[in-house]
Amino acid sequence: MRMSKGLAVLGLLVGGSAQAQGTLEDHLARAKSAAGSRWTEAANYFCGESSVANRPTDPAIEPTRLFDNLSVVGSVGTAVYIVETSEGLILIDAGYPEQIQSVLLPGLKALGFDLAKVRYIIVLHGHSDHFGAARYFQDTYQTKVFLSAPDWDLLDAPQAKGKAGAAPAPRRDQVVTDGKPIILGNTTILPVLVPGHTPGALALIFPVFDKGRKHTAGLFGGTVLTAGFVTADGLRDYVKSIQKYAGIAADNHVDVEIQNHPLMDGFAARLEQLKKRRAQDPHPFVIKESDYAAFLNVMSECSQAQLIRKGN
Repeated sequence: MRMSKGLAVLGLLVGGSAQAQGTLEDHLARAKSAAGSRWTEAANYFCGESSVANRPTDPAIEPTRLFDNLSVVGSVGTAVYIVETSEGLILIDAGYPEQIQSVLLPGLKALGFDLAKVRYIIVLHGHSDHFGAARYFQDTYQTKVFLSAPDWDLLDAPQAKGKAGAAPAPRRDQVVTDGKPIILGNTTILPVLVPGHTPGALALIFPVFDKGRKHTAGLFGGTVLTAGFVTADGLRDYVKSIQKYAGIAADNHVDVEIQNHPLMDGFAARLEQLKKRRAQDPHPFVIKESDYAAFLNVMSECSQAQLIRKGN
């Protein structure tokens, strides 16, 4: 996998910058057009005037192996992914602090994973619903915790103290650099800095395998769920980040879409399809590269619509 040399923007992304011209109606229409029939739910969610964010009370999912080397635990609102490598496990996020013993650890054990083999945790942004179990794994298994420098700073900020919930924030550990691969054993993960939701939110691109056949997963880990809680400057940064990431995703031929907050991408339905999948059926999480680009385009156009609603 390689890093895009520029902020390449896919042809599907309209406008080309965070200051794209157009009315609210223009952006809503573009989002609807990009969504087609596949991403209608996403367009309604991102472009809506009031969206519901994830909650600790979201229904739990059955711990599931999605690909040969990728599994998921958590809930329909907040997912934790497990990447298997030749040298141990990588967790992508670590769930809610109050769900360490009730959701995360039982889910990992249900999938047959040895907790002591969790070598890395990559926290996609510095909010407690993502770093919940990180300190536990640091203290218990000497797991290395990865976070971007801006979001390590976010955790150290005075206003963040005391807001970690039922578990402490992780100790400052490994710093993720934009575009510098994270490698464990036979697995390479490409991190992309996507500020907006937080100053140091991350997206990841990495290989997954379906019955030995390679695909490339993309996980945009700083998705804005409720635009009303983000400043106009934050939304402008977010649109730039989406467009930057879209170019990198295209360069790396992403054909698997996953979310850490899978509230709007048909996640639960796809889990059901996977459970019932027959040998001849396509994998429900594998999509066309153009469909992944369209999903990002929906995010971009809806965010620009939300900026206009804010008067910017």
